[in-house]
Amino acid sequence: MKYKVRISLDIAFKYIFKATGLLVLCLLGGILALLIYNSISFFMDVKPLDFITGMEWNPTAKNPVYGMLPLILSTTLVTFGAMIIAIPLGIGTAAFISEYAGSRLKNILKPAIEMLAAVPSVVIGFLGIVVVSPGLADMAGLPNGLNALNGAILLAVMALPTIITIAEDAIHAVPKTYKEASYGVGATKWQTLRKVIIPAAAPGIISAIMLGVGRAIGETMTVLMATGNAALIPKGFFDSVKTMTATIAIEMGEVPYQTTHYYGLYALATVLFFMTLIANLVGEYFINRLRKYHAA
Repeated sequence: MKYKVRISLDIAFKYIFKATGLLVLCLLGGILALLIYNSISFFMDVKPLDFITGMEWNPTAKNPVYGMLPLILSTTLVTFGAMIIAIPLGIGTAAFISEYAGSRLKNILKPAIEMLAAVPSVVIGFLGIVVVSPGLADMAGLPNGLNALNGAILLAVMALPTIITIAEDAIHAVPKTYKEASYGVGATKWQTLRKVIIPAAAPGIISAIMLGVGRAIGETMTVLMATGNAALIPKGFFDSVKTMTATIAIEMGEVPYQTTHYYGLYALATVLFFMTLIANLVGEYFINRLRKYHAA
């Protein structure tokens, strides 16, 4: 009797877990279908090529212009700057925690990094306005520090927990036999880390970076508060920029319903969806490679 109950429970939970997995796929498909459906209404009024390559985003002008190139370049610039800061800091911190930190220090650092991930983005944006922005303004001789560099610094802070956590897990998962073999031929700890451990953990580290990129691309409140929101082609990190997420957040609340401008924001969201999806898929690809690598 107990055997039959156990088998019945196994079958029931199998279908429950399968249903939850399918539900997630259905939700993702529903979001994509909603975005594409509303984007089609926009592209009936605006040519897709003009939308993607347009040099100006000004939907409230007398003659509205819907060019998203400044928004794409701004999003790319801020994300690129964030990764320049976050990648070396994240990988270096992960390597230190895994290979150099003592158990007491490790028990302090890991919870602190996880707590950093829990800080609300609006708080980080506020710190960017009152702390980082004045420093950047003084350094560059600008009237204010609300620019791409300010947003990049804050996004780097927000991406660091993801990069550090996944990269540290990847480094920690490298078999001890690799280290022992390296030490056995006379390599130092630094040489072992640089030439053995990091290359062996490379798939997991790359996946950490890609997930950090996805985190940076999709952030809204921080860049809305800290980048100046100027929808212009950026010439450098000290220019004010307006990212795609900030544009959607600012304009969606005030745009008239079912207008070209309204549907244009859905078109922006569709492009952003695919950018984030690609970053996450690339990260998932390398995560799967890491699992197969250690299973071999």
